[in-house]
Amino acid sequence: MFVCGPTVYDYIHLGNARTLVFFDVAAKWLRHQGADLEYIQNITDIEDKILVRAKEQGREPQEFAREWEQKFYEDAKALGITSPIYKRATDHIPEVLSQVKRLIEKGCVYEIGNDGFYFDLSKFPDYGKLSGRTDIKDDDAVSRIDENEHKRNKGDFCVWKGDFETGRPGWHIEDTAITEKYFGPQYDIHGGGIDLMFPHHEAEIAIMRSISGKERFVDYWMHTGFLVNKGARMGKSVGNFTTVHEALKHHSPEAIRHYFLSSHYRSPLEYGENAIAPSEAAVTRLGEFYNKLRYIKTSHYNASFVGMRYDLDKTQNEFINAMDGDFNTSRAIATLFDFVSNISSLIARGEVETTSAIPILNFLEQINNVLGIIPISHDEITSEIARLLEAREHAKNSGNFMDSDIIRNTLSDLEWDVEDTKYGQIPKKKKHLPSLM
Repeated sequence: MFVCGPTVYDYIHLGNARTLVFFDVAAKWLRHQGADLEYIQNITDIEDKILVRAKEQGREPQEFAREWEQKFYEDAKALGITSPIYKRATDHIPEVLSQVKRLIEKGCVYEIGNDGFYFDLSKFPDYGKLSGRTDIKDDDAVSRIDENEHKRNKGDFCVWKGDFETGRPGWHIEDTAITEKYFGPQYDIHGGGIDLMFPHHEAEIAIMRSISGKERFVDYWMHTGFLVNKGARMGKSVGNFTTVHEALKHHSPEAIRHYFLSSHYRSPLEYGENAIAPSEAAVTRLGEFYNKLRYIKTSHYNASFVGMRYDLDKTQNEFINAMDGDFNTSRAIATLFDFVSNISSLIARGEVETTSAIPILNFLEQINNVLGIIPISHDEITSEIARLLEAREHAKNSGNFMDSDIIRNTLSDLEWDVEDTKYGQIPKKKKHLPSLM
């Protein structure tokens, strides 16, 4: 699988992140289901915007790009995106030049003065079959170096800018050069945002099929829908974007991932000031549910045991069917919450015991390895906190509720909450996210 990655000149925004989070989940699910998946994502580290920004700051373009590349990795890691292998465009210049020269030999490209080499679309009649069109629209992601009044055809695109000694790759060809090196001329899955279908992915098809002579380039094309803000798709050119770096100051990564995955990946997703708040509440509920299961230590058999095992098996099957059905994360998550609601009522009545809790915990952890939406706490209970919890439990059991409340307040001052359940006290480290106001 190959997915179009970022151009590293600024922070990525939430619209970019929706695509990257979805394909992270898709890769993890395919691997979970037994696929031997190699997943590559490119890093565009040479491009007009990089050159302009670097010049404005009086910096070397490569140094500038490396700095923003590192910031991208930090944001991706913070969002739990761990599945791709990243490949820089500048590390594959020989592969790009090889493709350009083969296209020249086949008569598919022509040179325009000192500007560079352009692909001649009249040589590839299948151009536009993926998207069903050949004309640029406002929402398309166009190459930044393709405008030249001397082009033979309006849609012709640049494959190499400048001369072979000092030039740089065109935007479209870096992807085909990378994928040909690691996957060959054909591979299984290519992903990206819907705005990349035309002209970017059409251009990739034209390049690779012209070189290989094969009828097929990619078996499955997958495109994520737009993040829509203020009536338009989120984008830096529109100015209606929120960066991941900024969003993470106000929301947990689990909530952001849940927000993206709460809608089918191909559907547009509305964004606004409070769009992620319901997801924050949802993942908090999941985290609390997981934490309560961890503290269940009873082993007595009860009448709910058979029913819980049936519910778990049913939920697992429905979850698998949803994910196997075109990665329907919204349906998978809805199935999960139905299960959580059913089991939570049993926990409240004290009807869940260890034998039932362990397989449920295992299921939740498997889900989280794919979706990354459960804030599983690994907060260490220090000896001081343990002593206070023991003292509070003793005070409660002795009927000394005043001392119990005093100790609860002391724990709160130390950033710990305590919930009383039929299984005893459940401590929870307080989490603080900065306010949006």
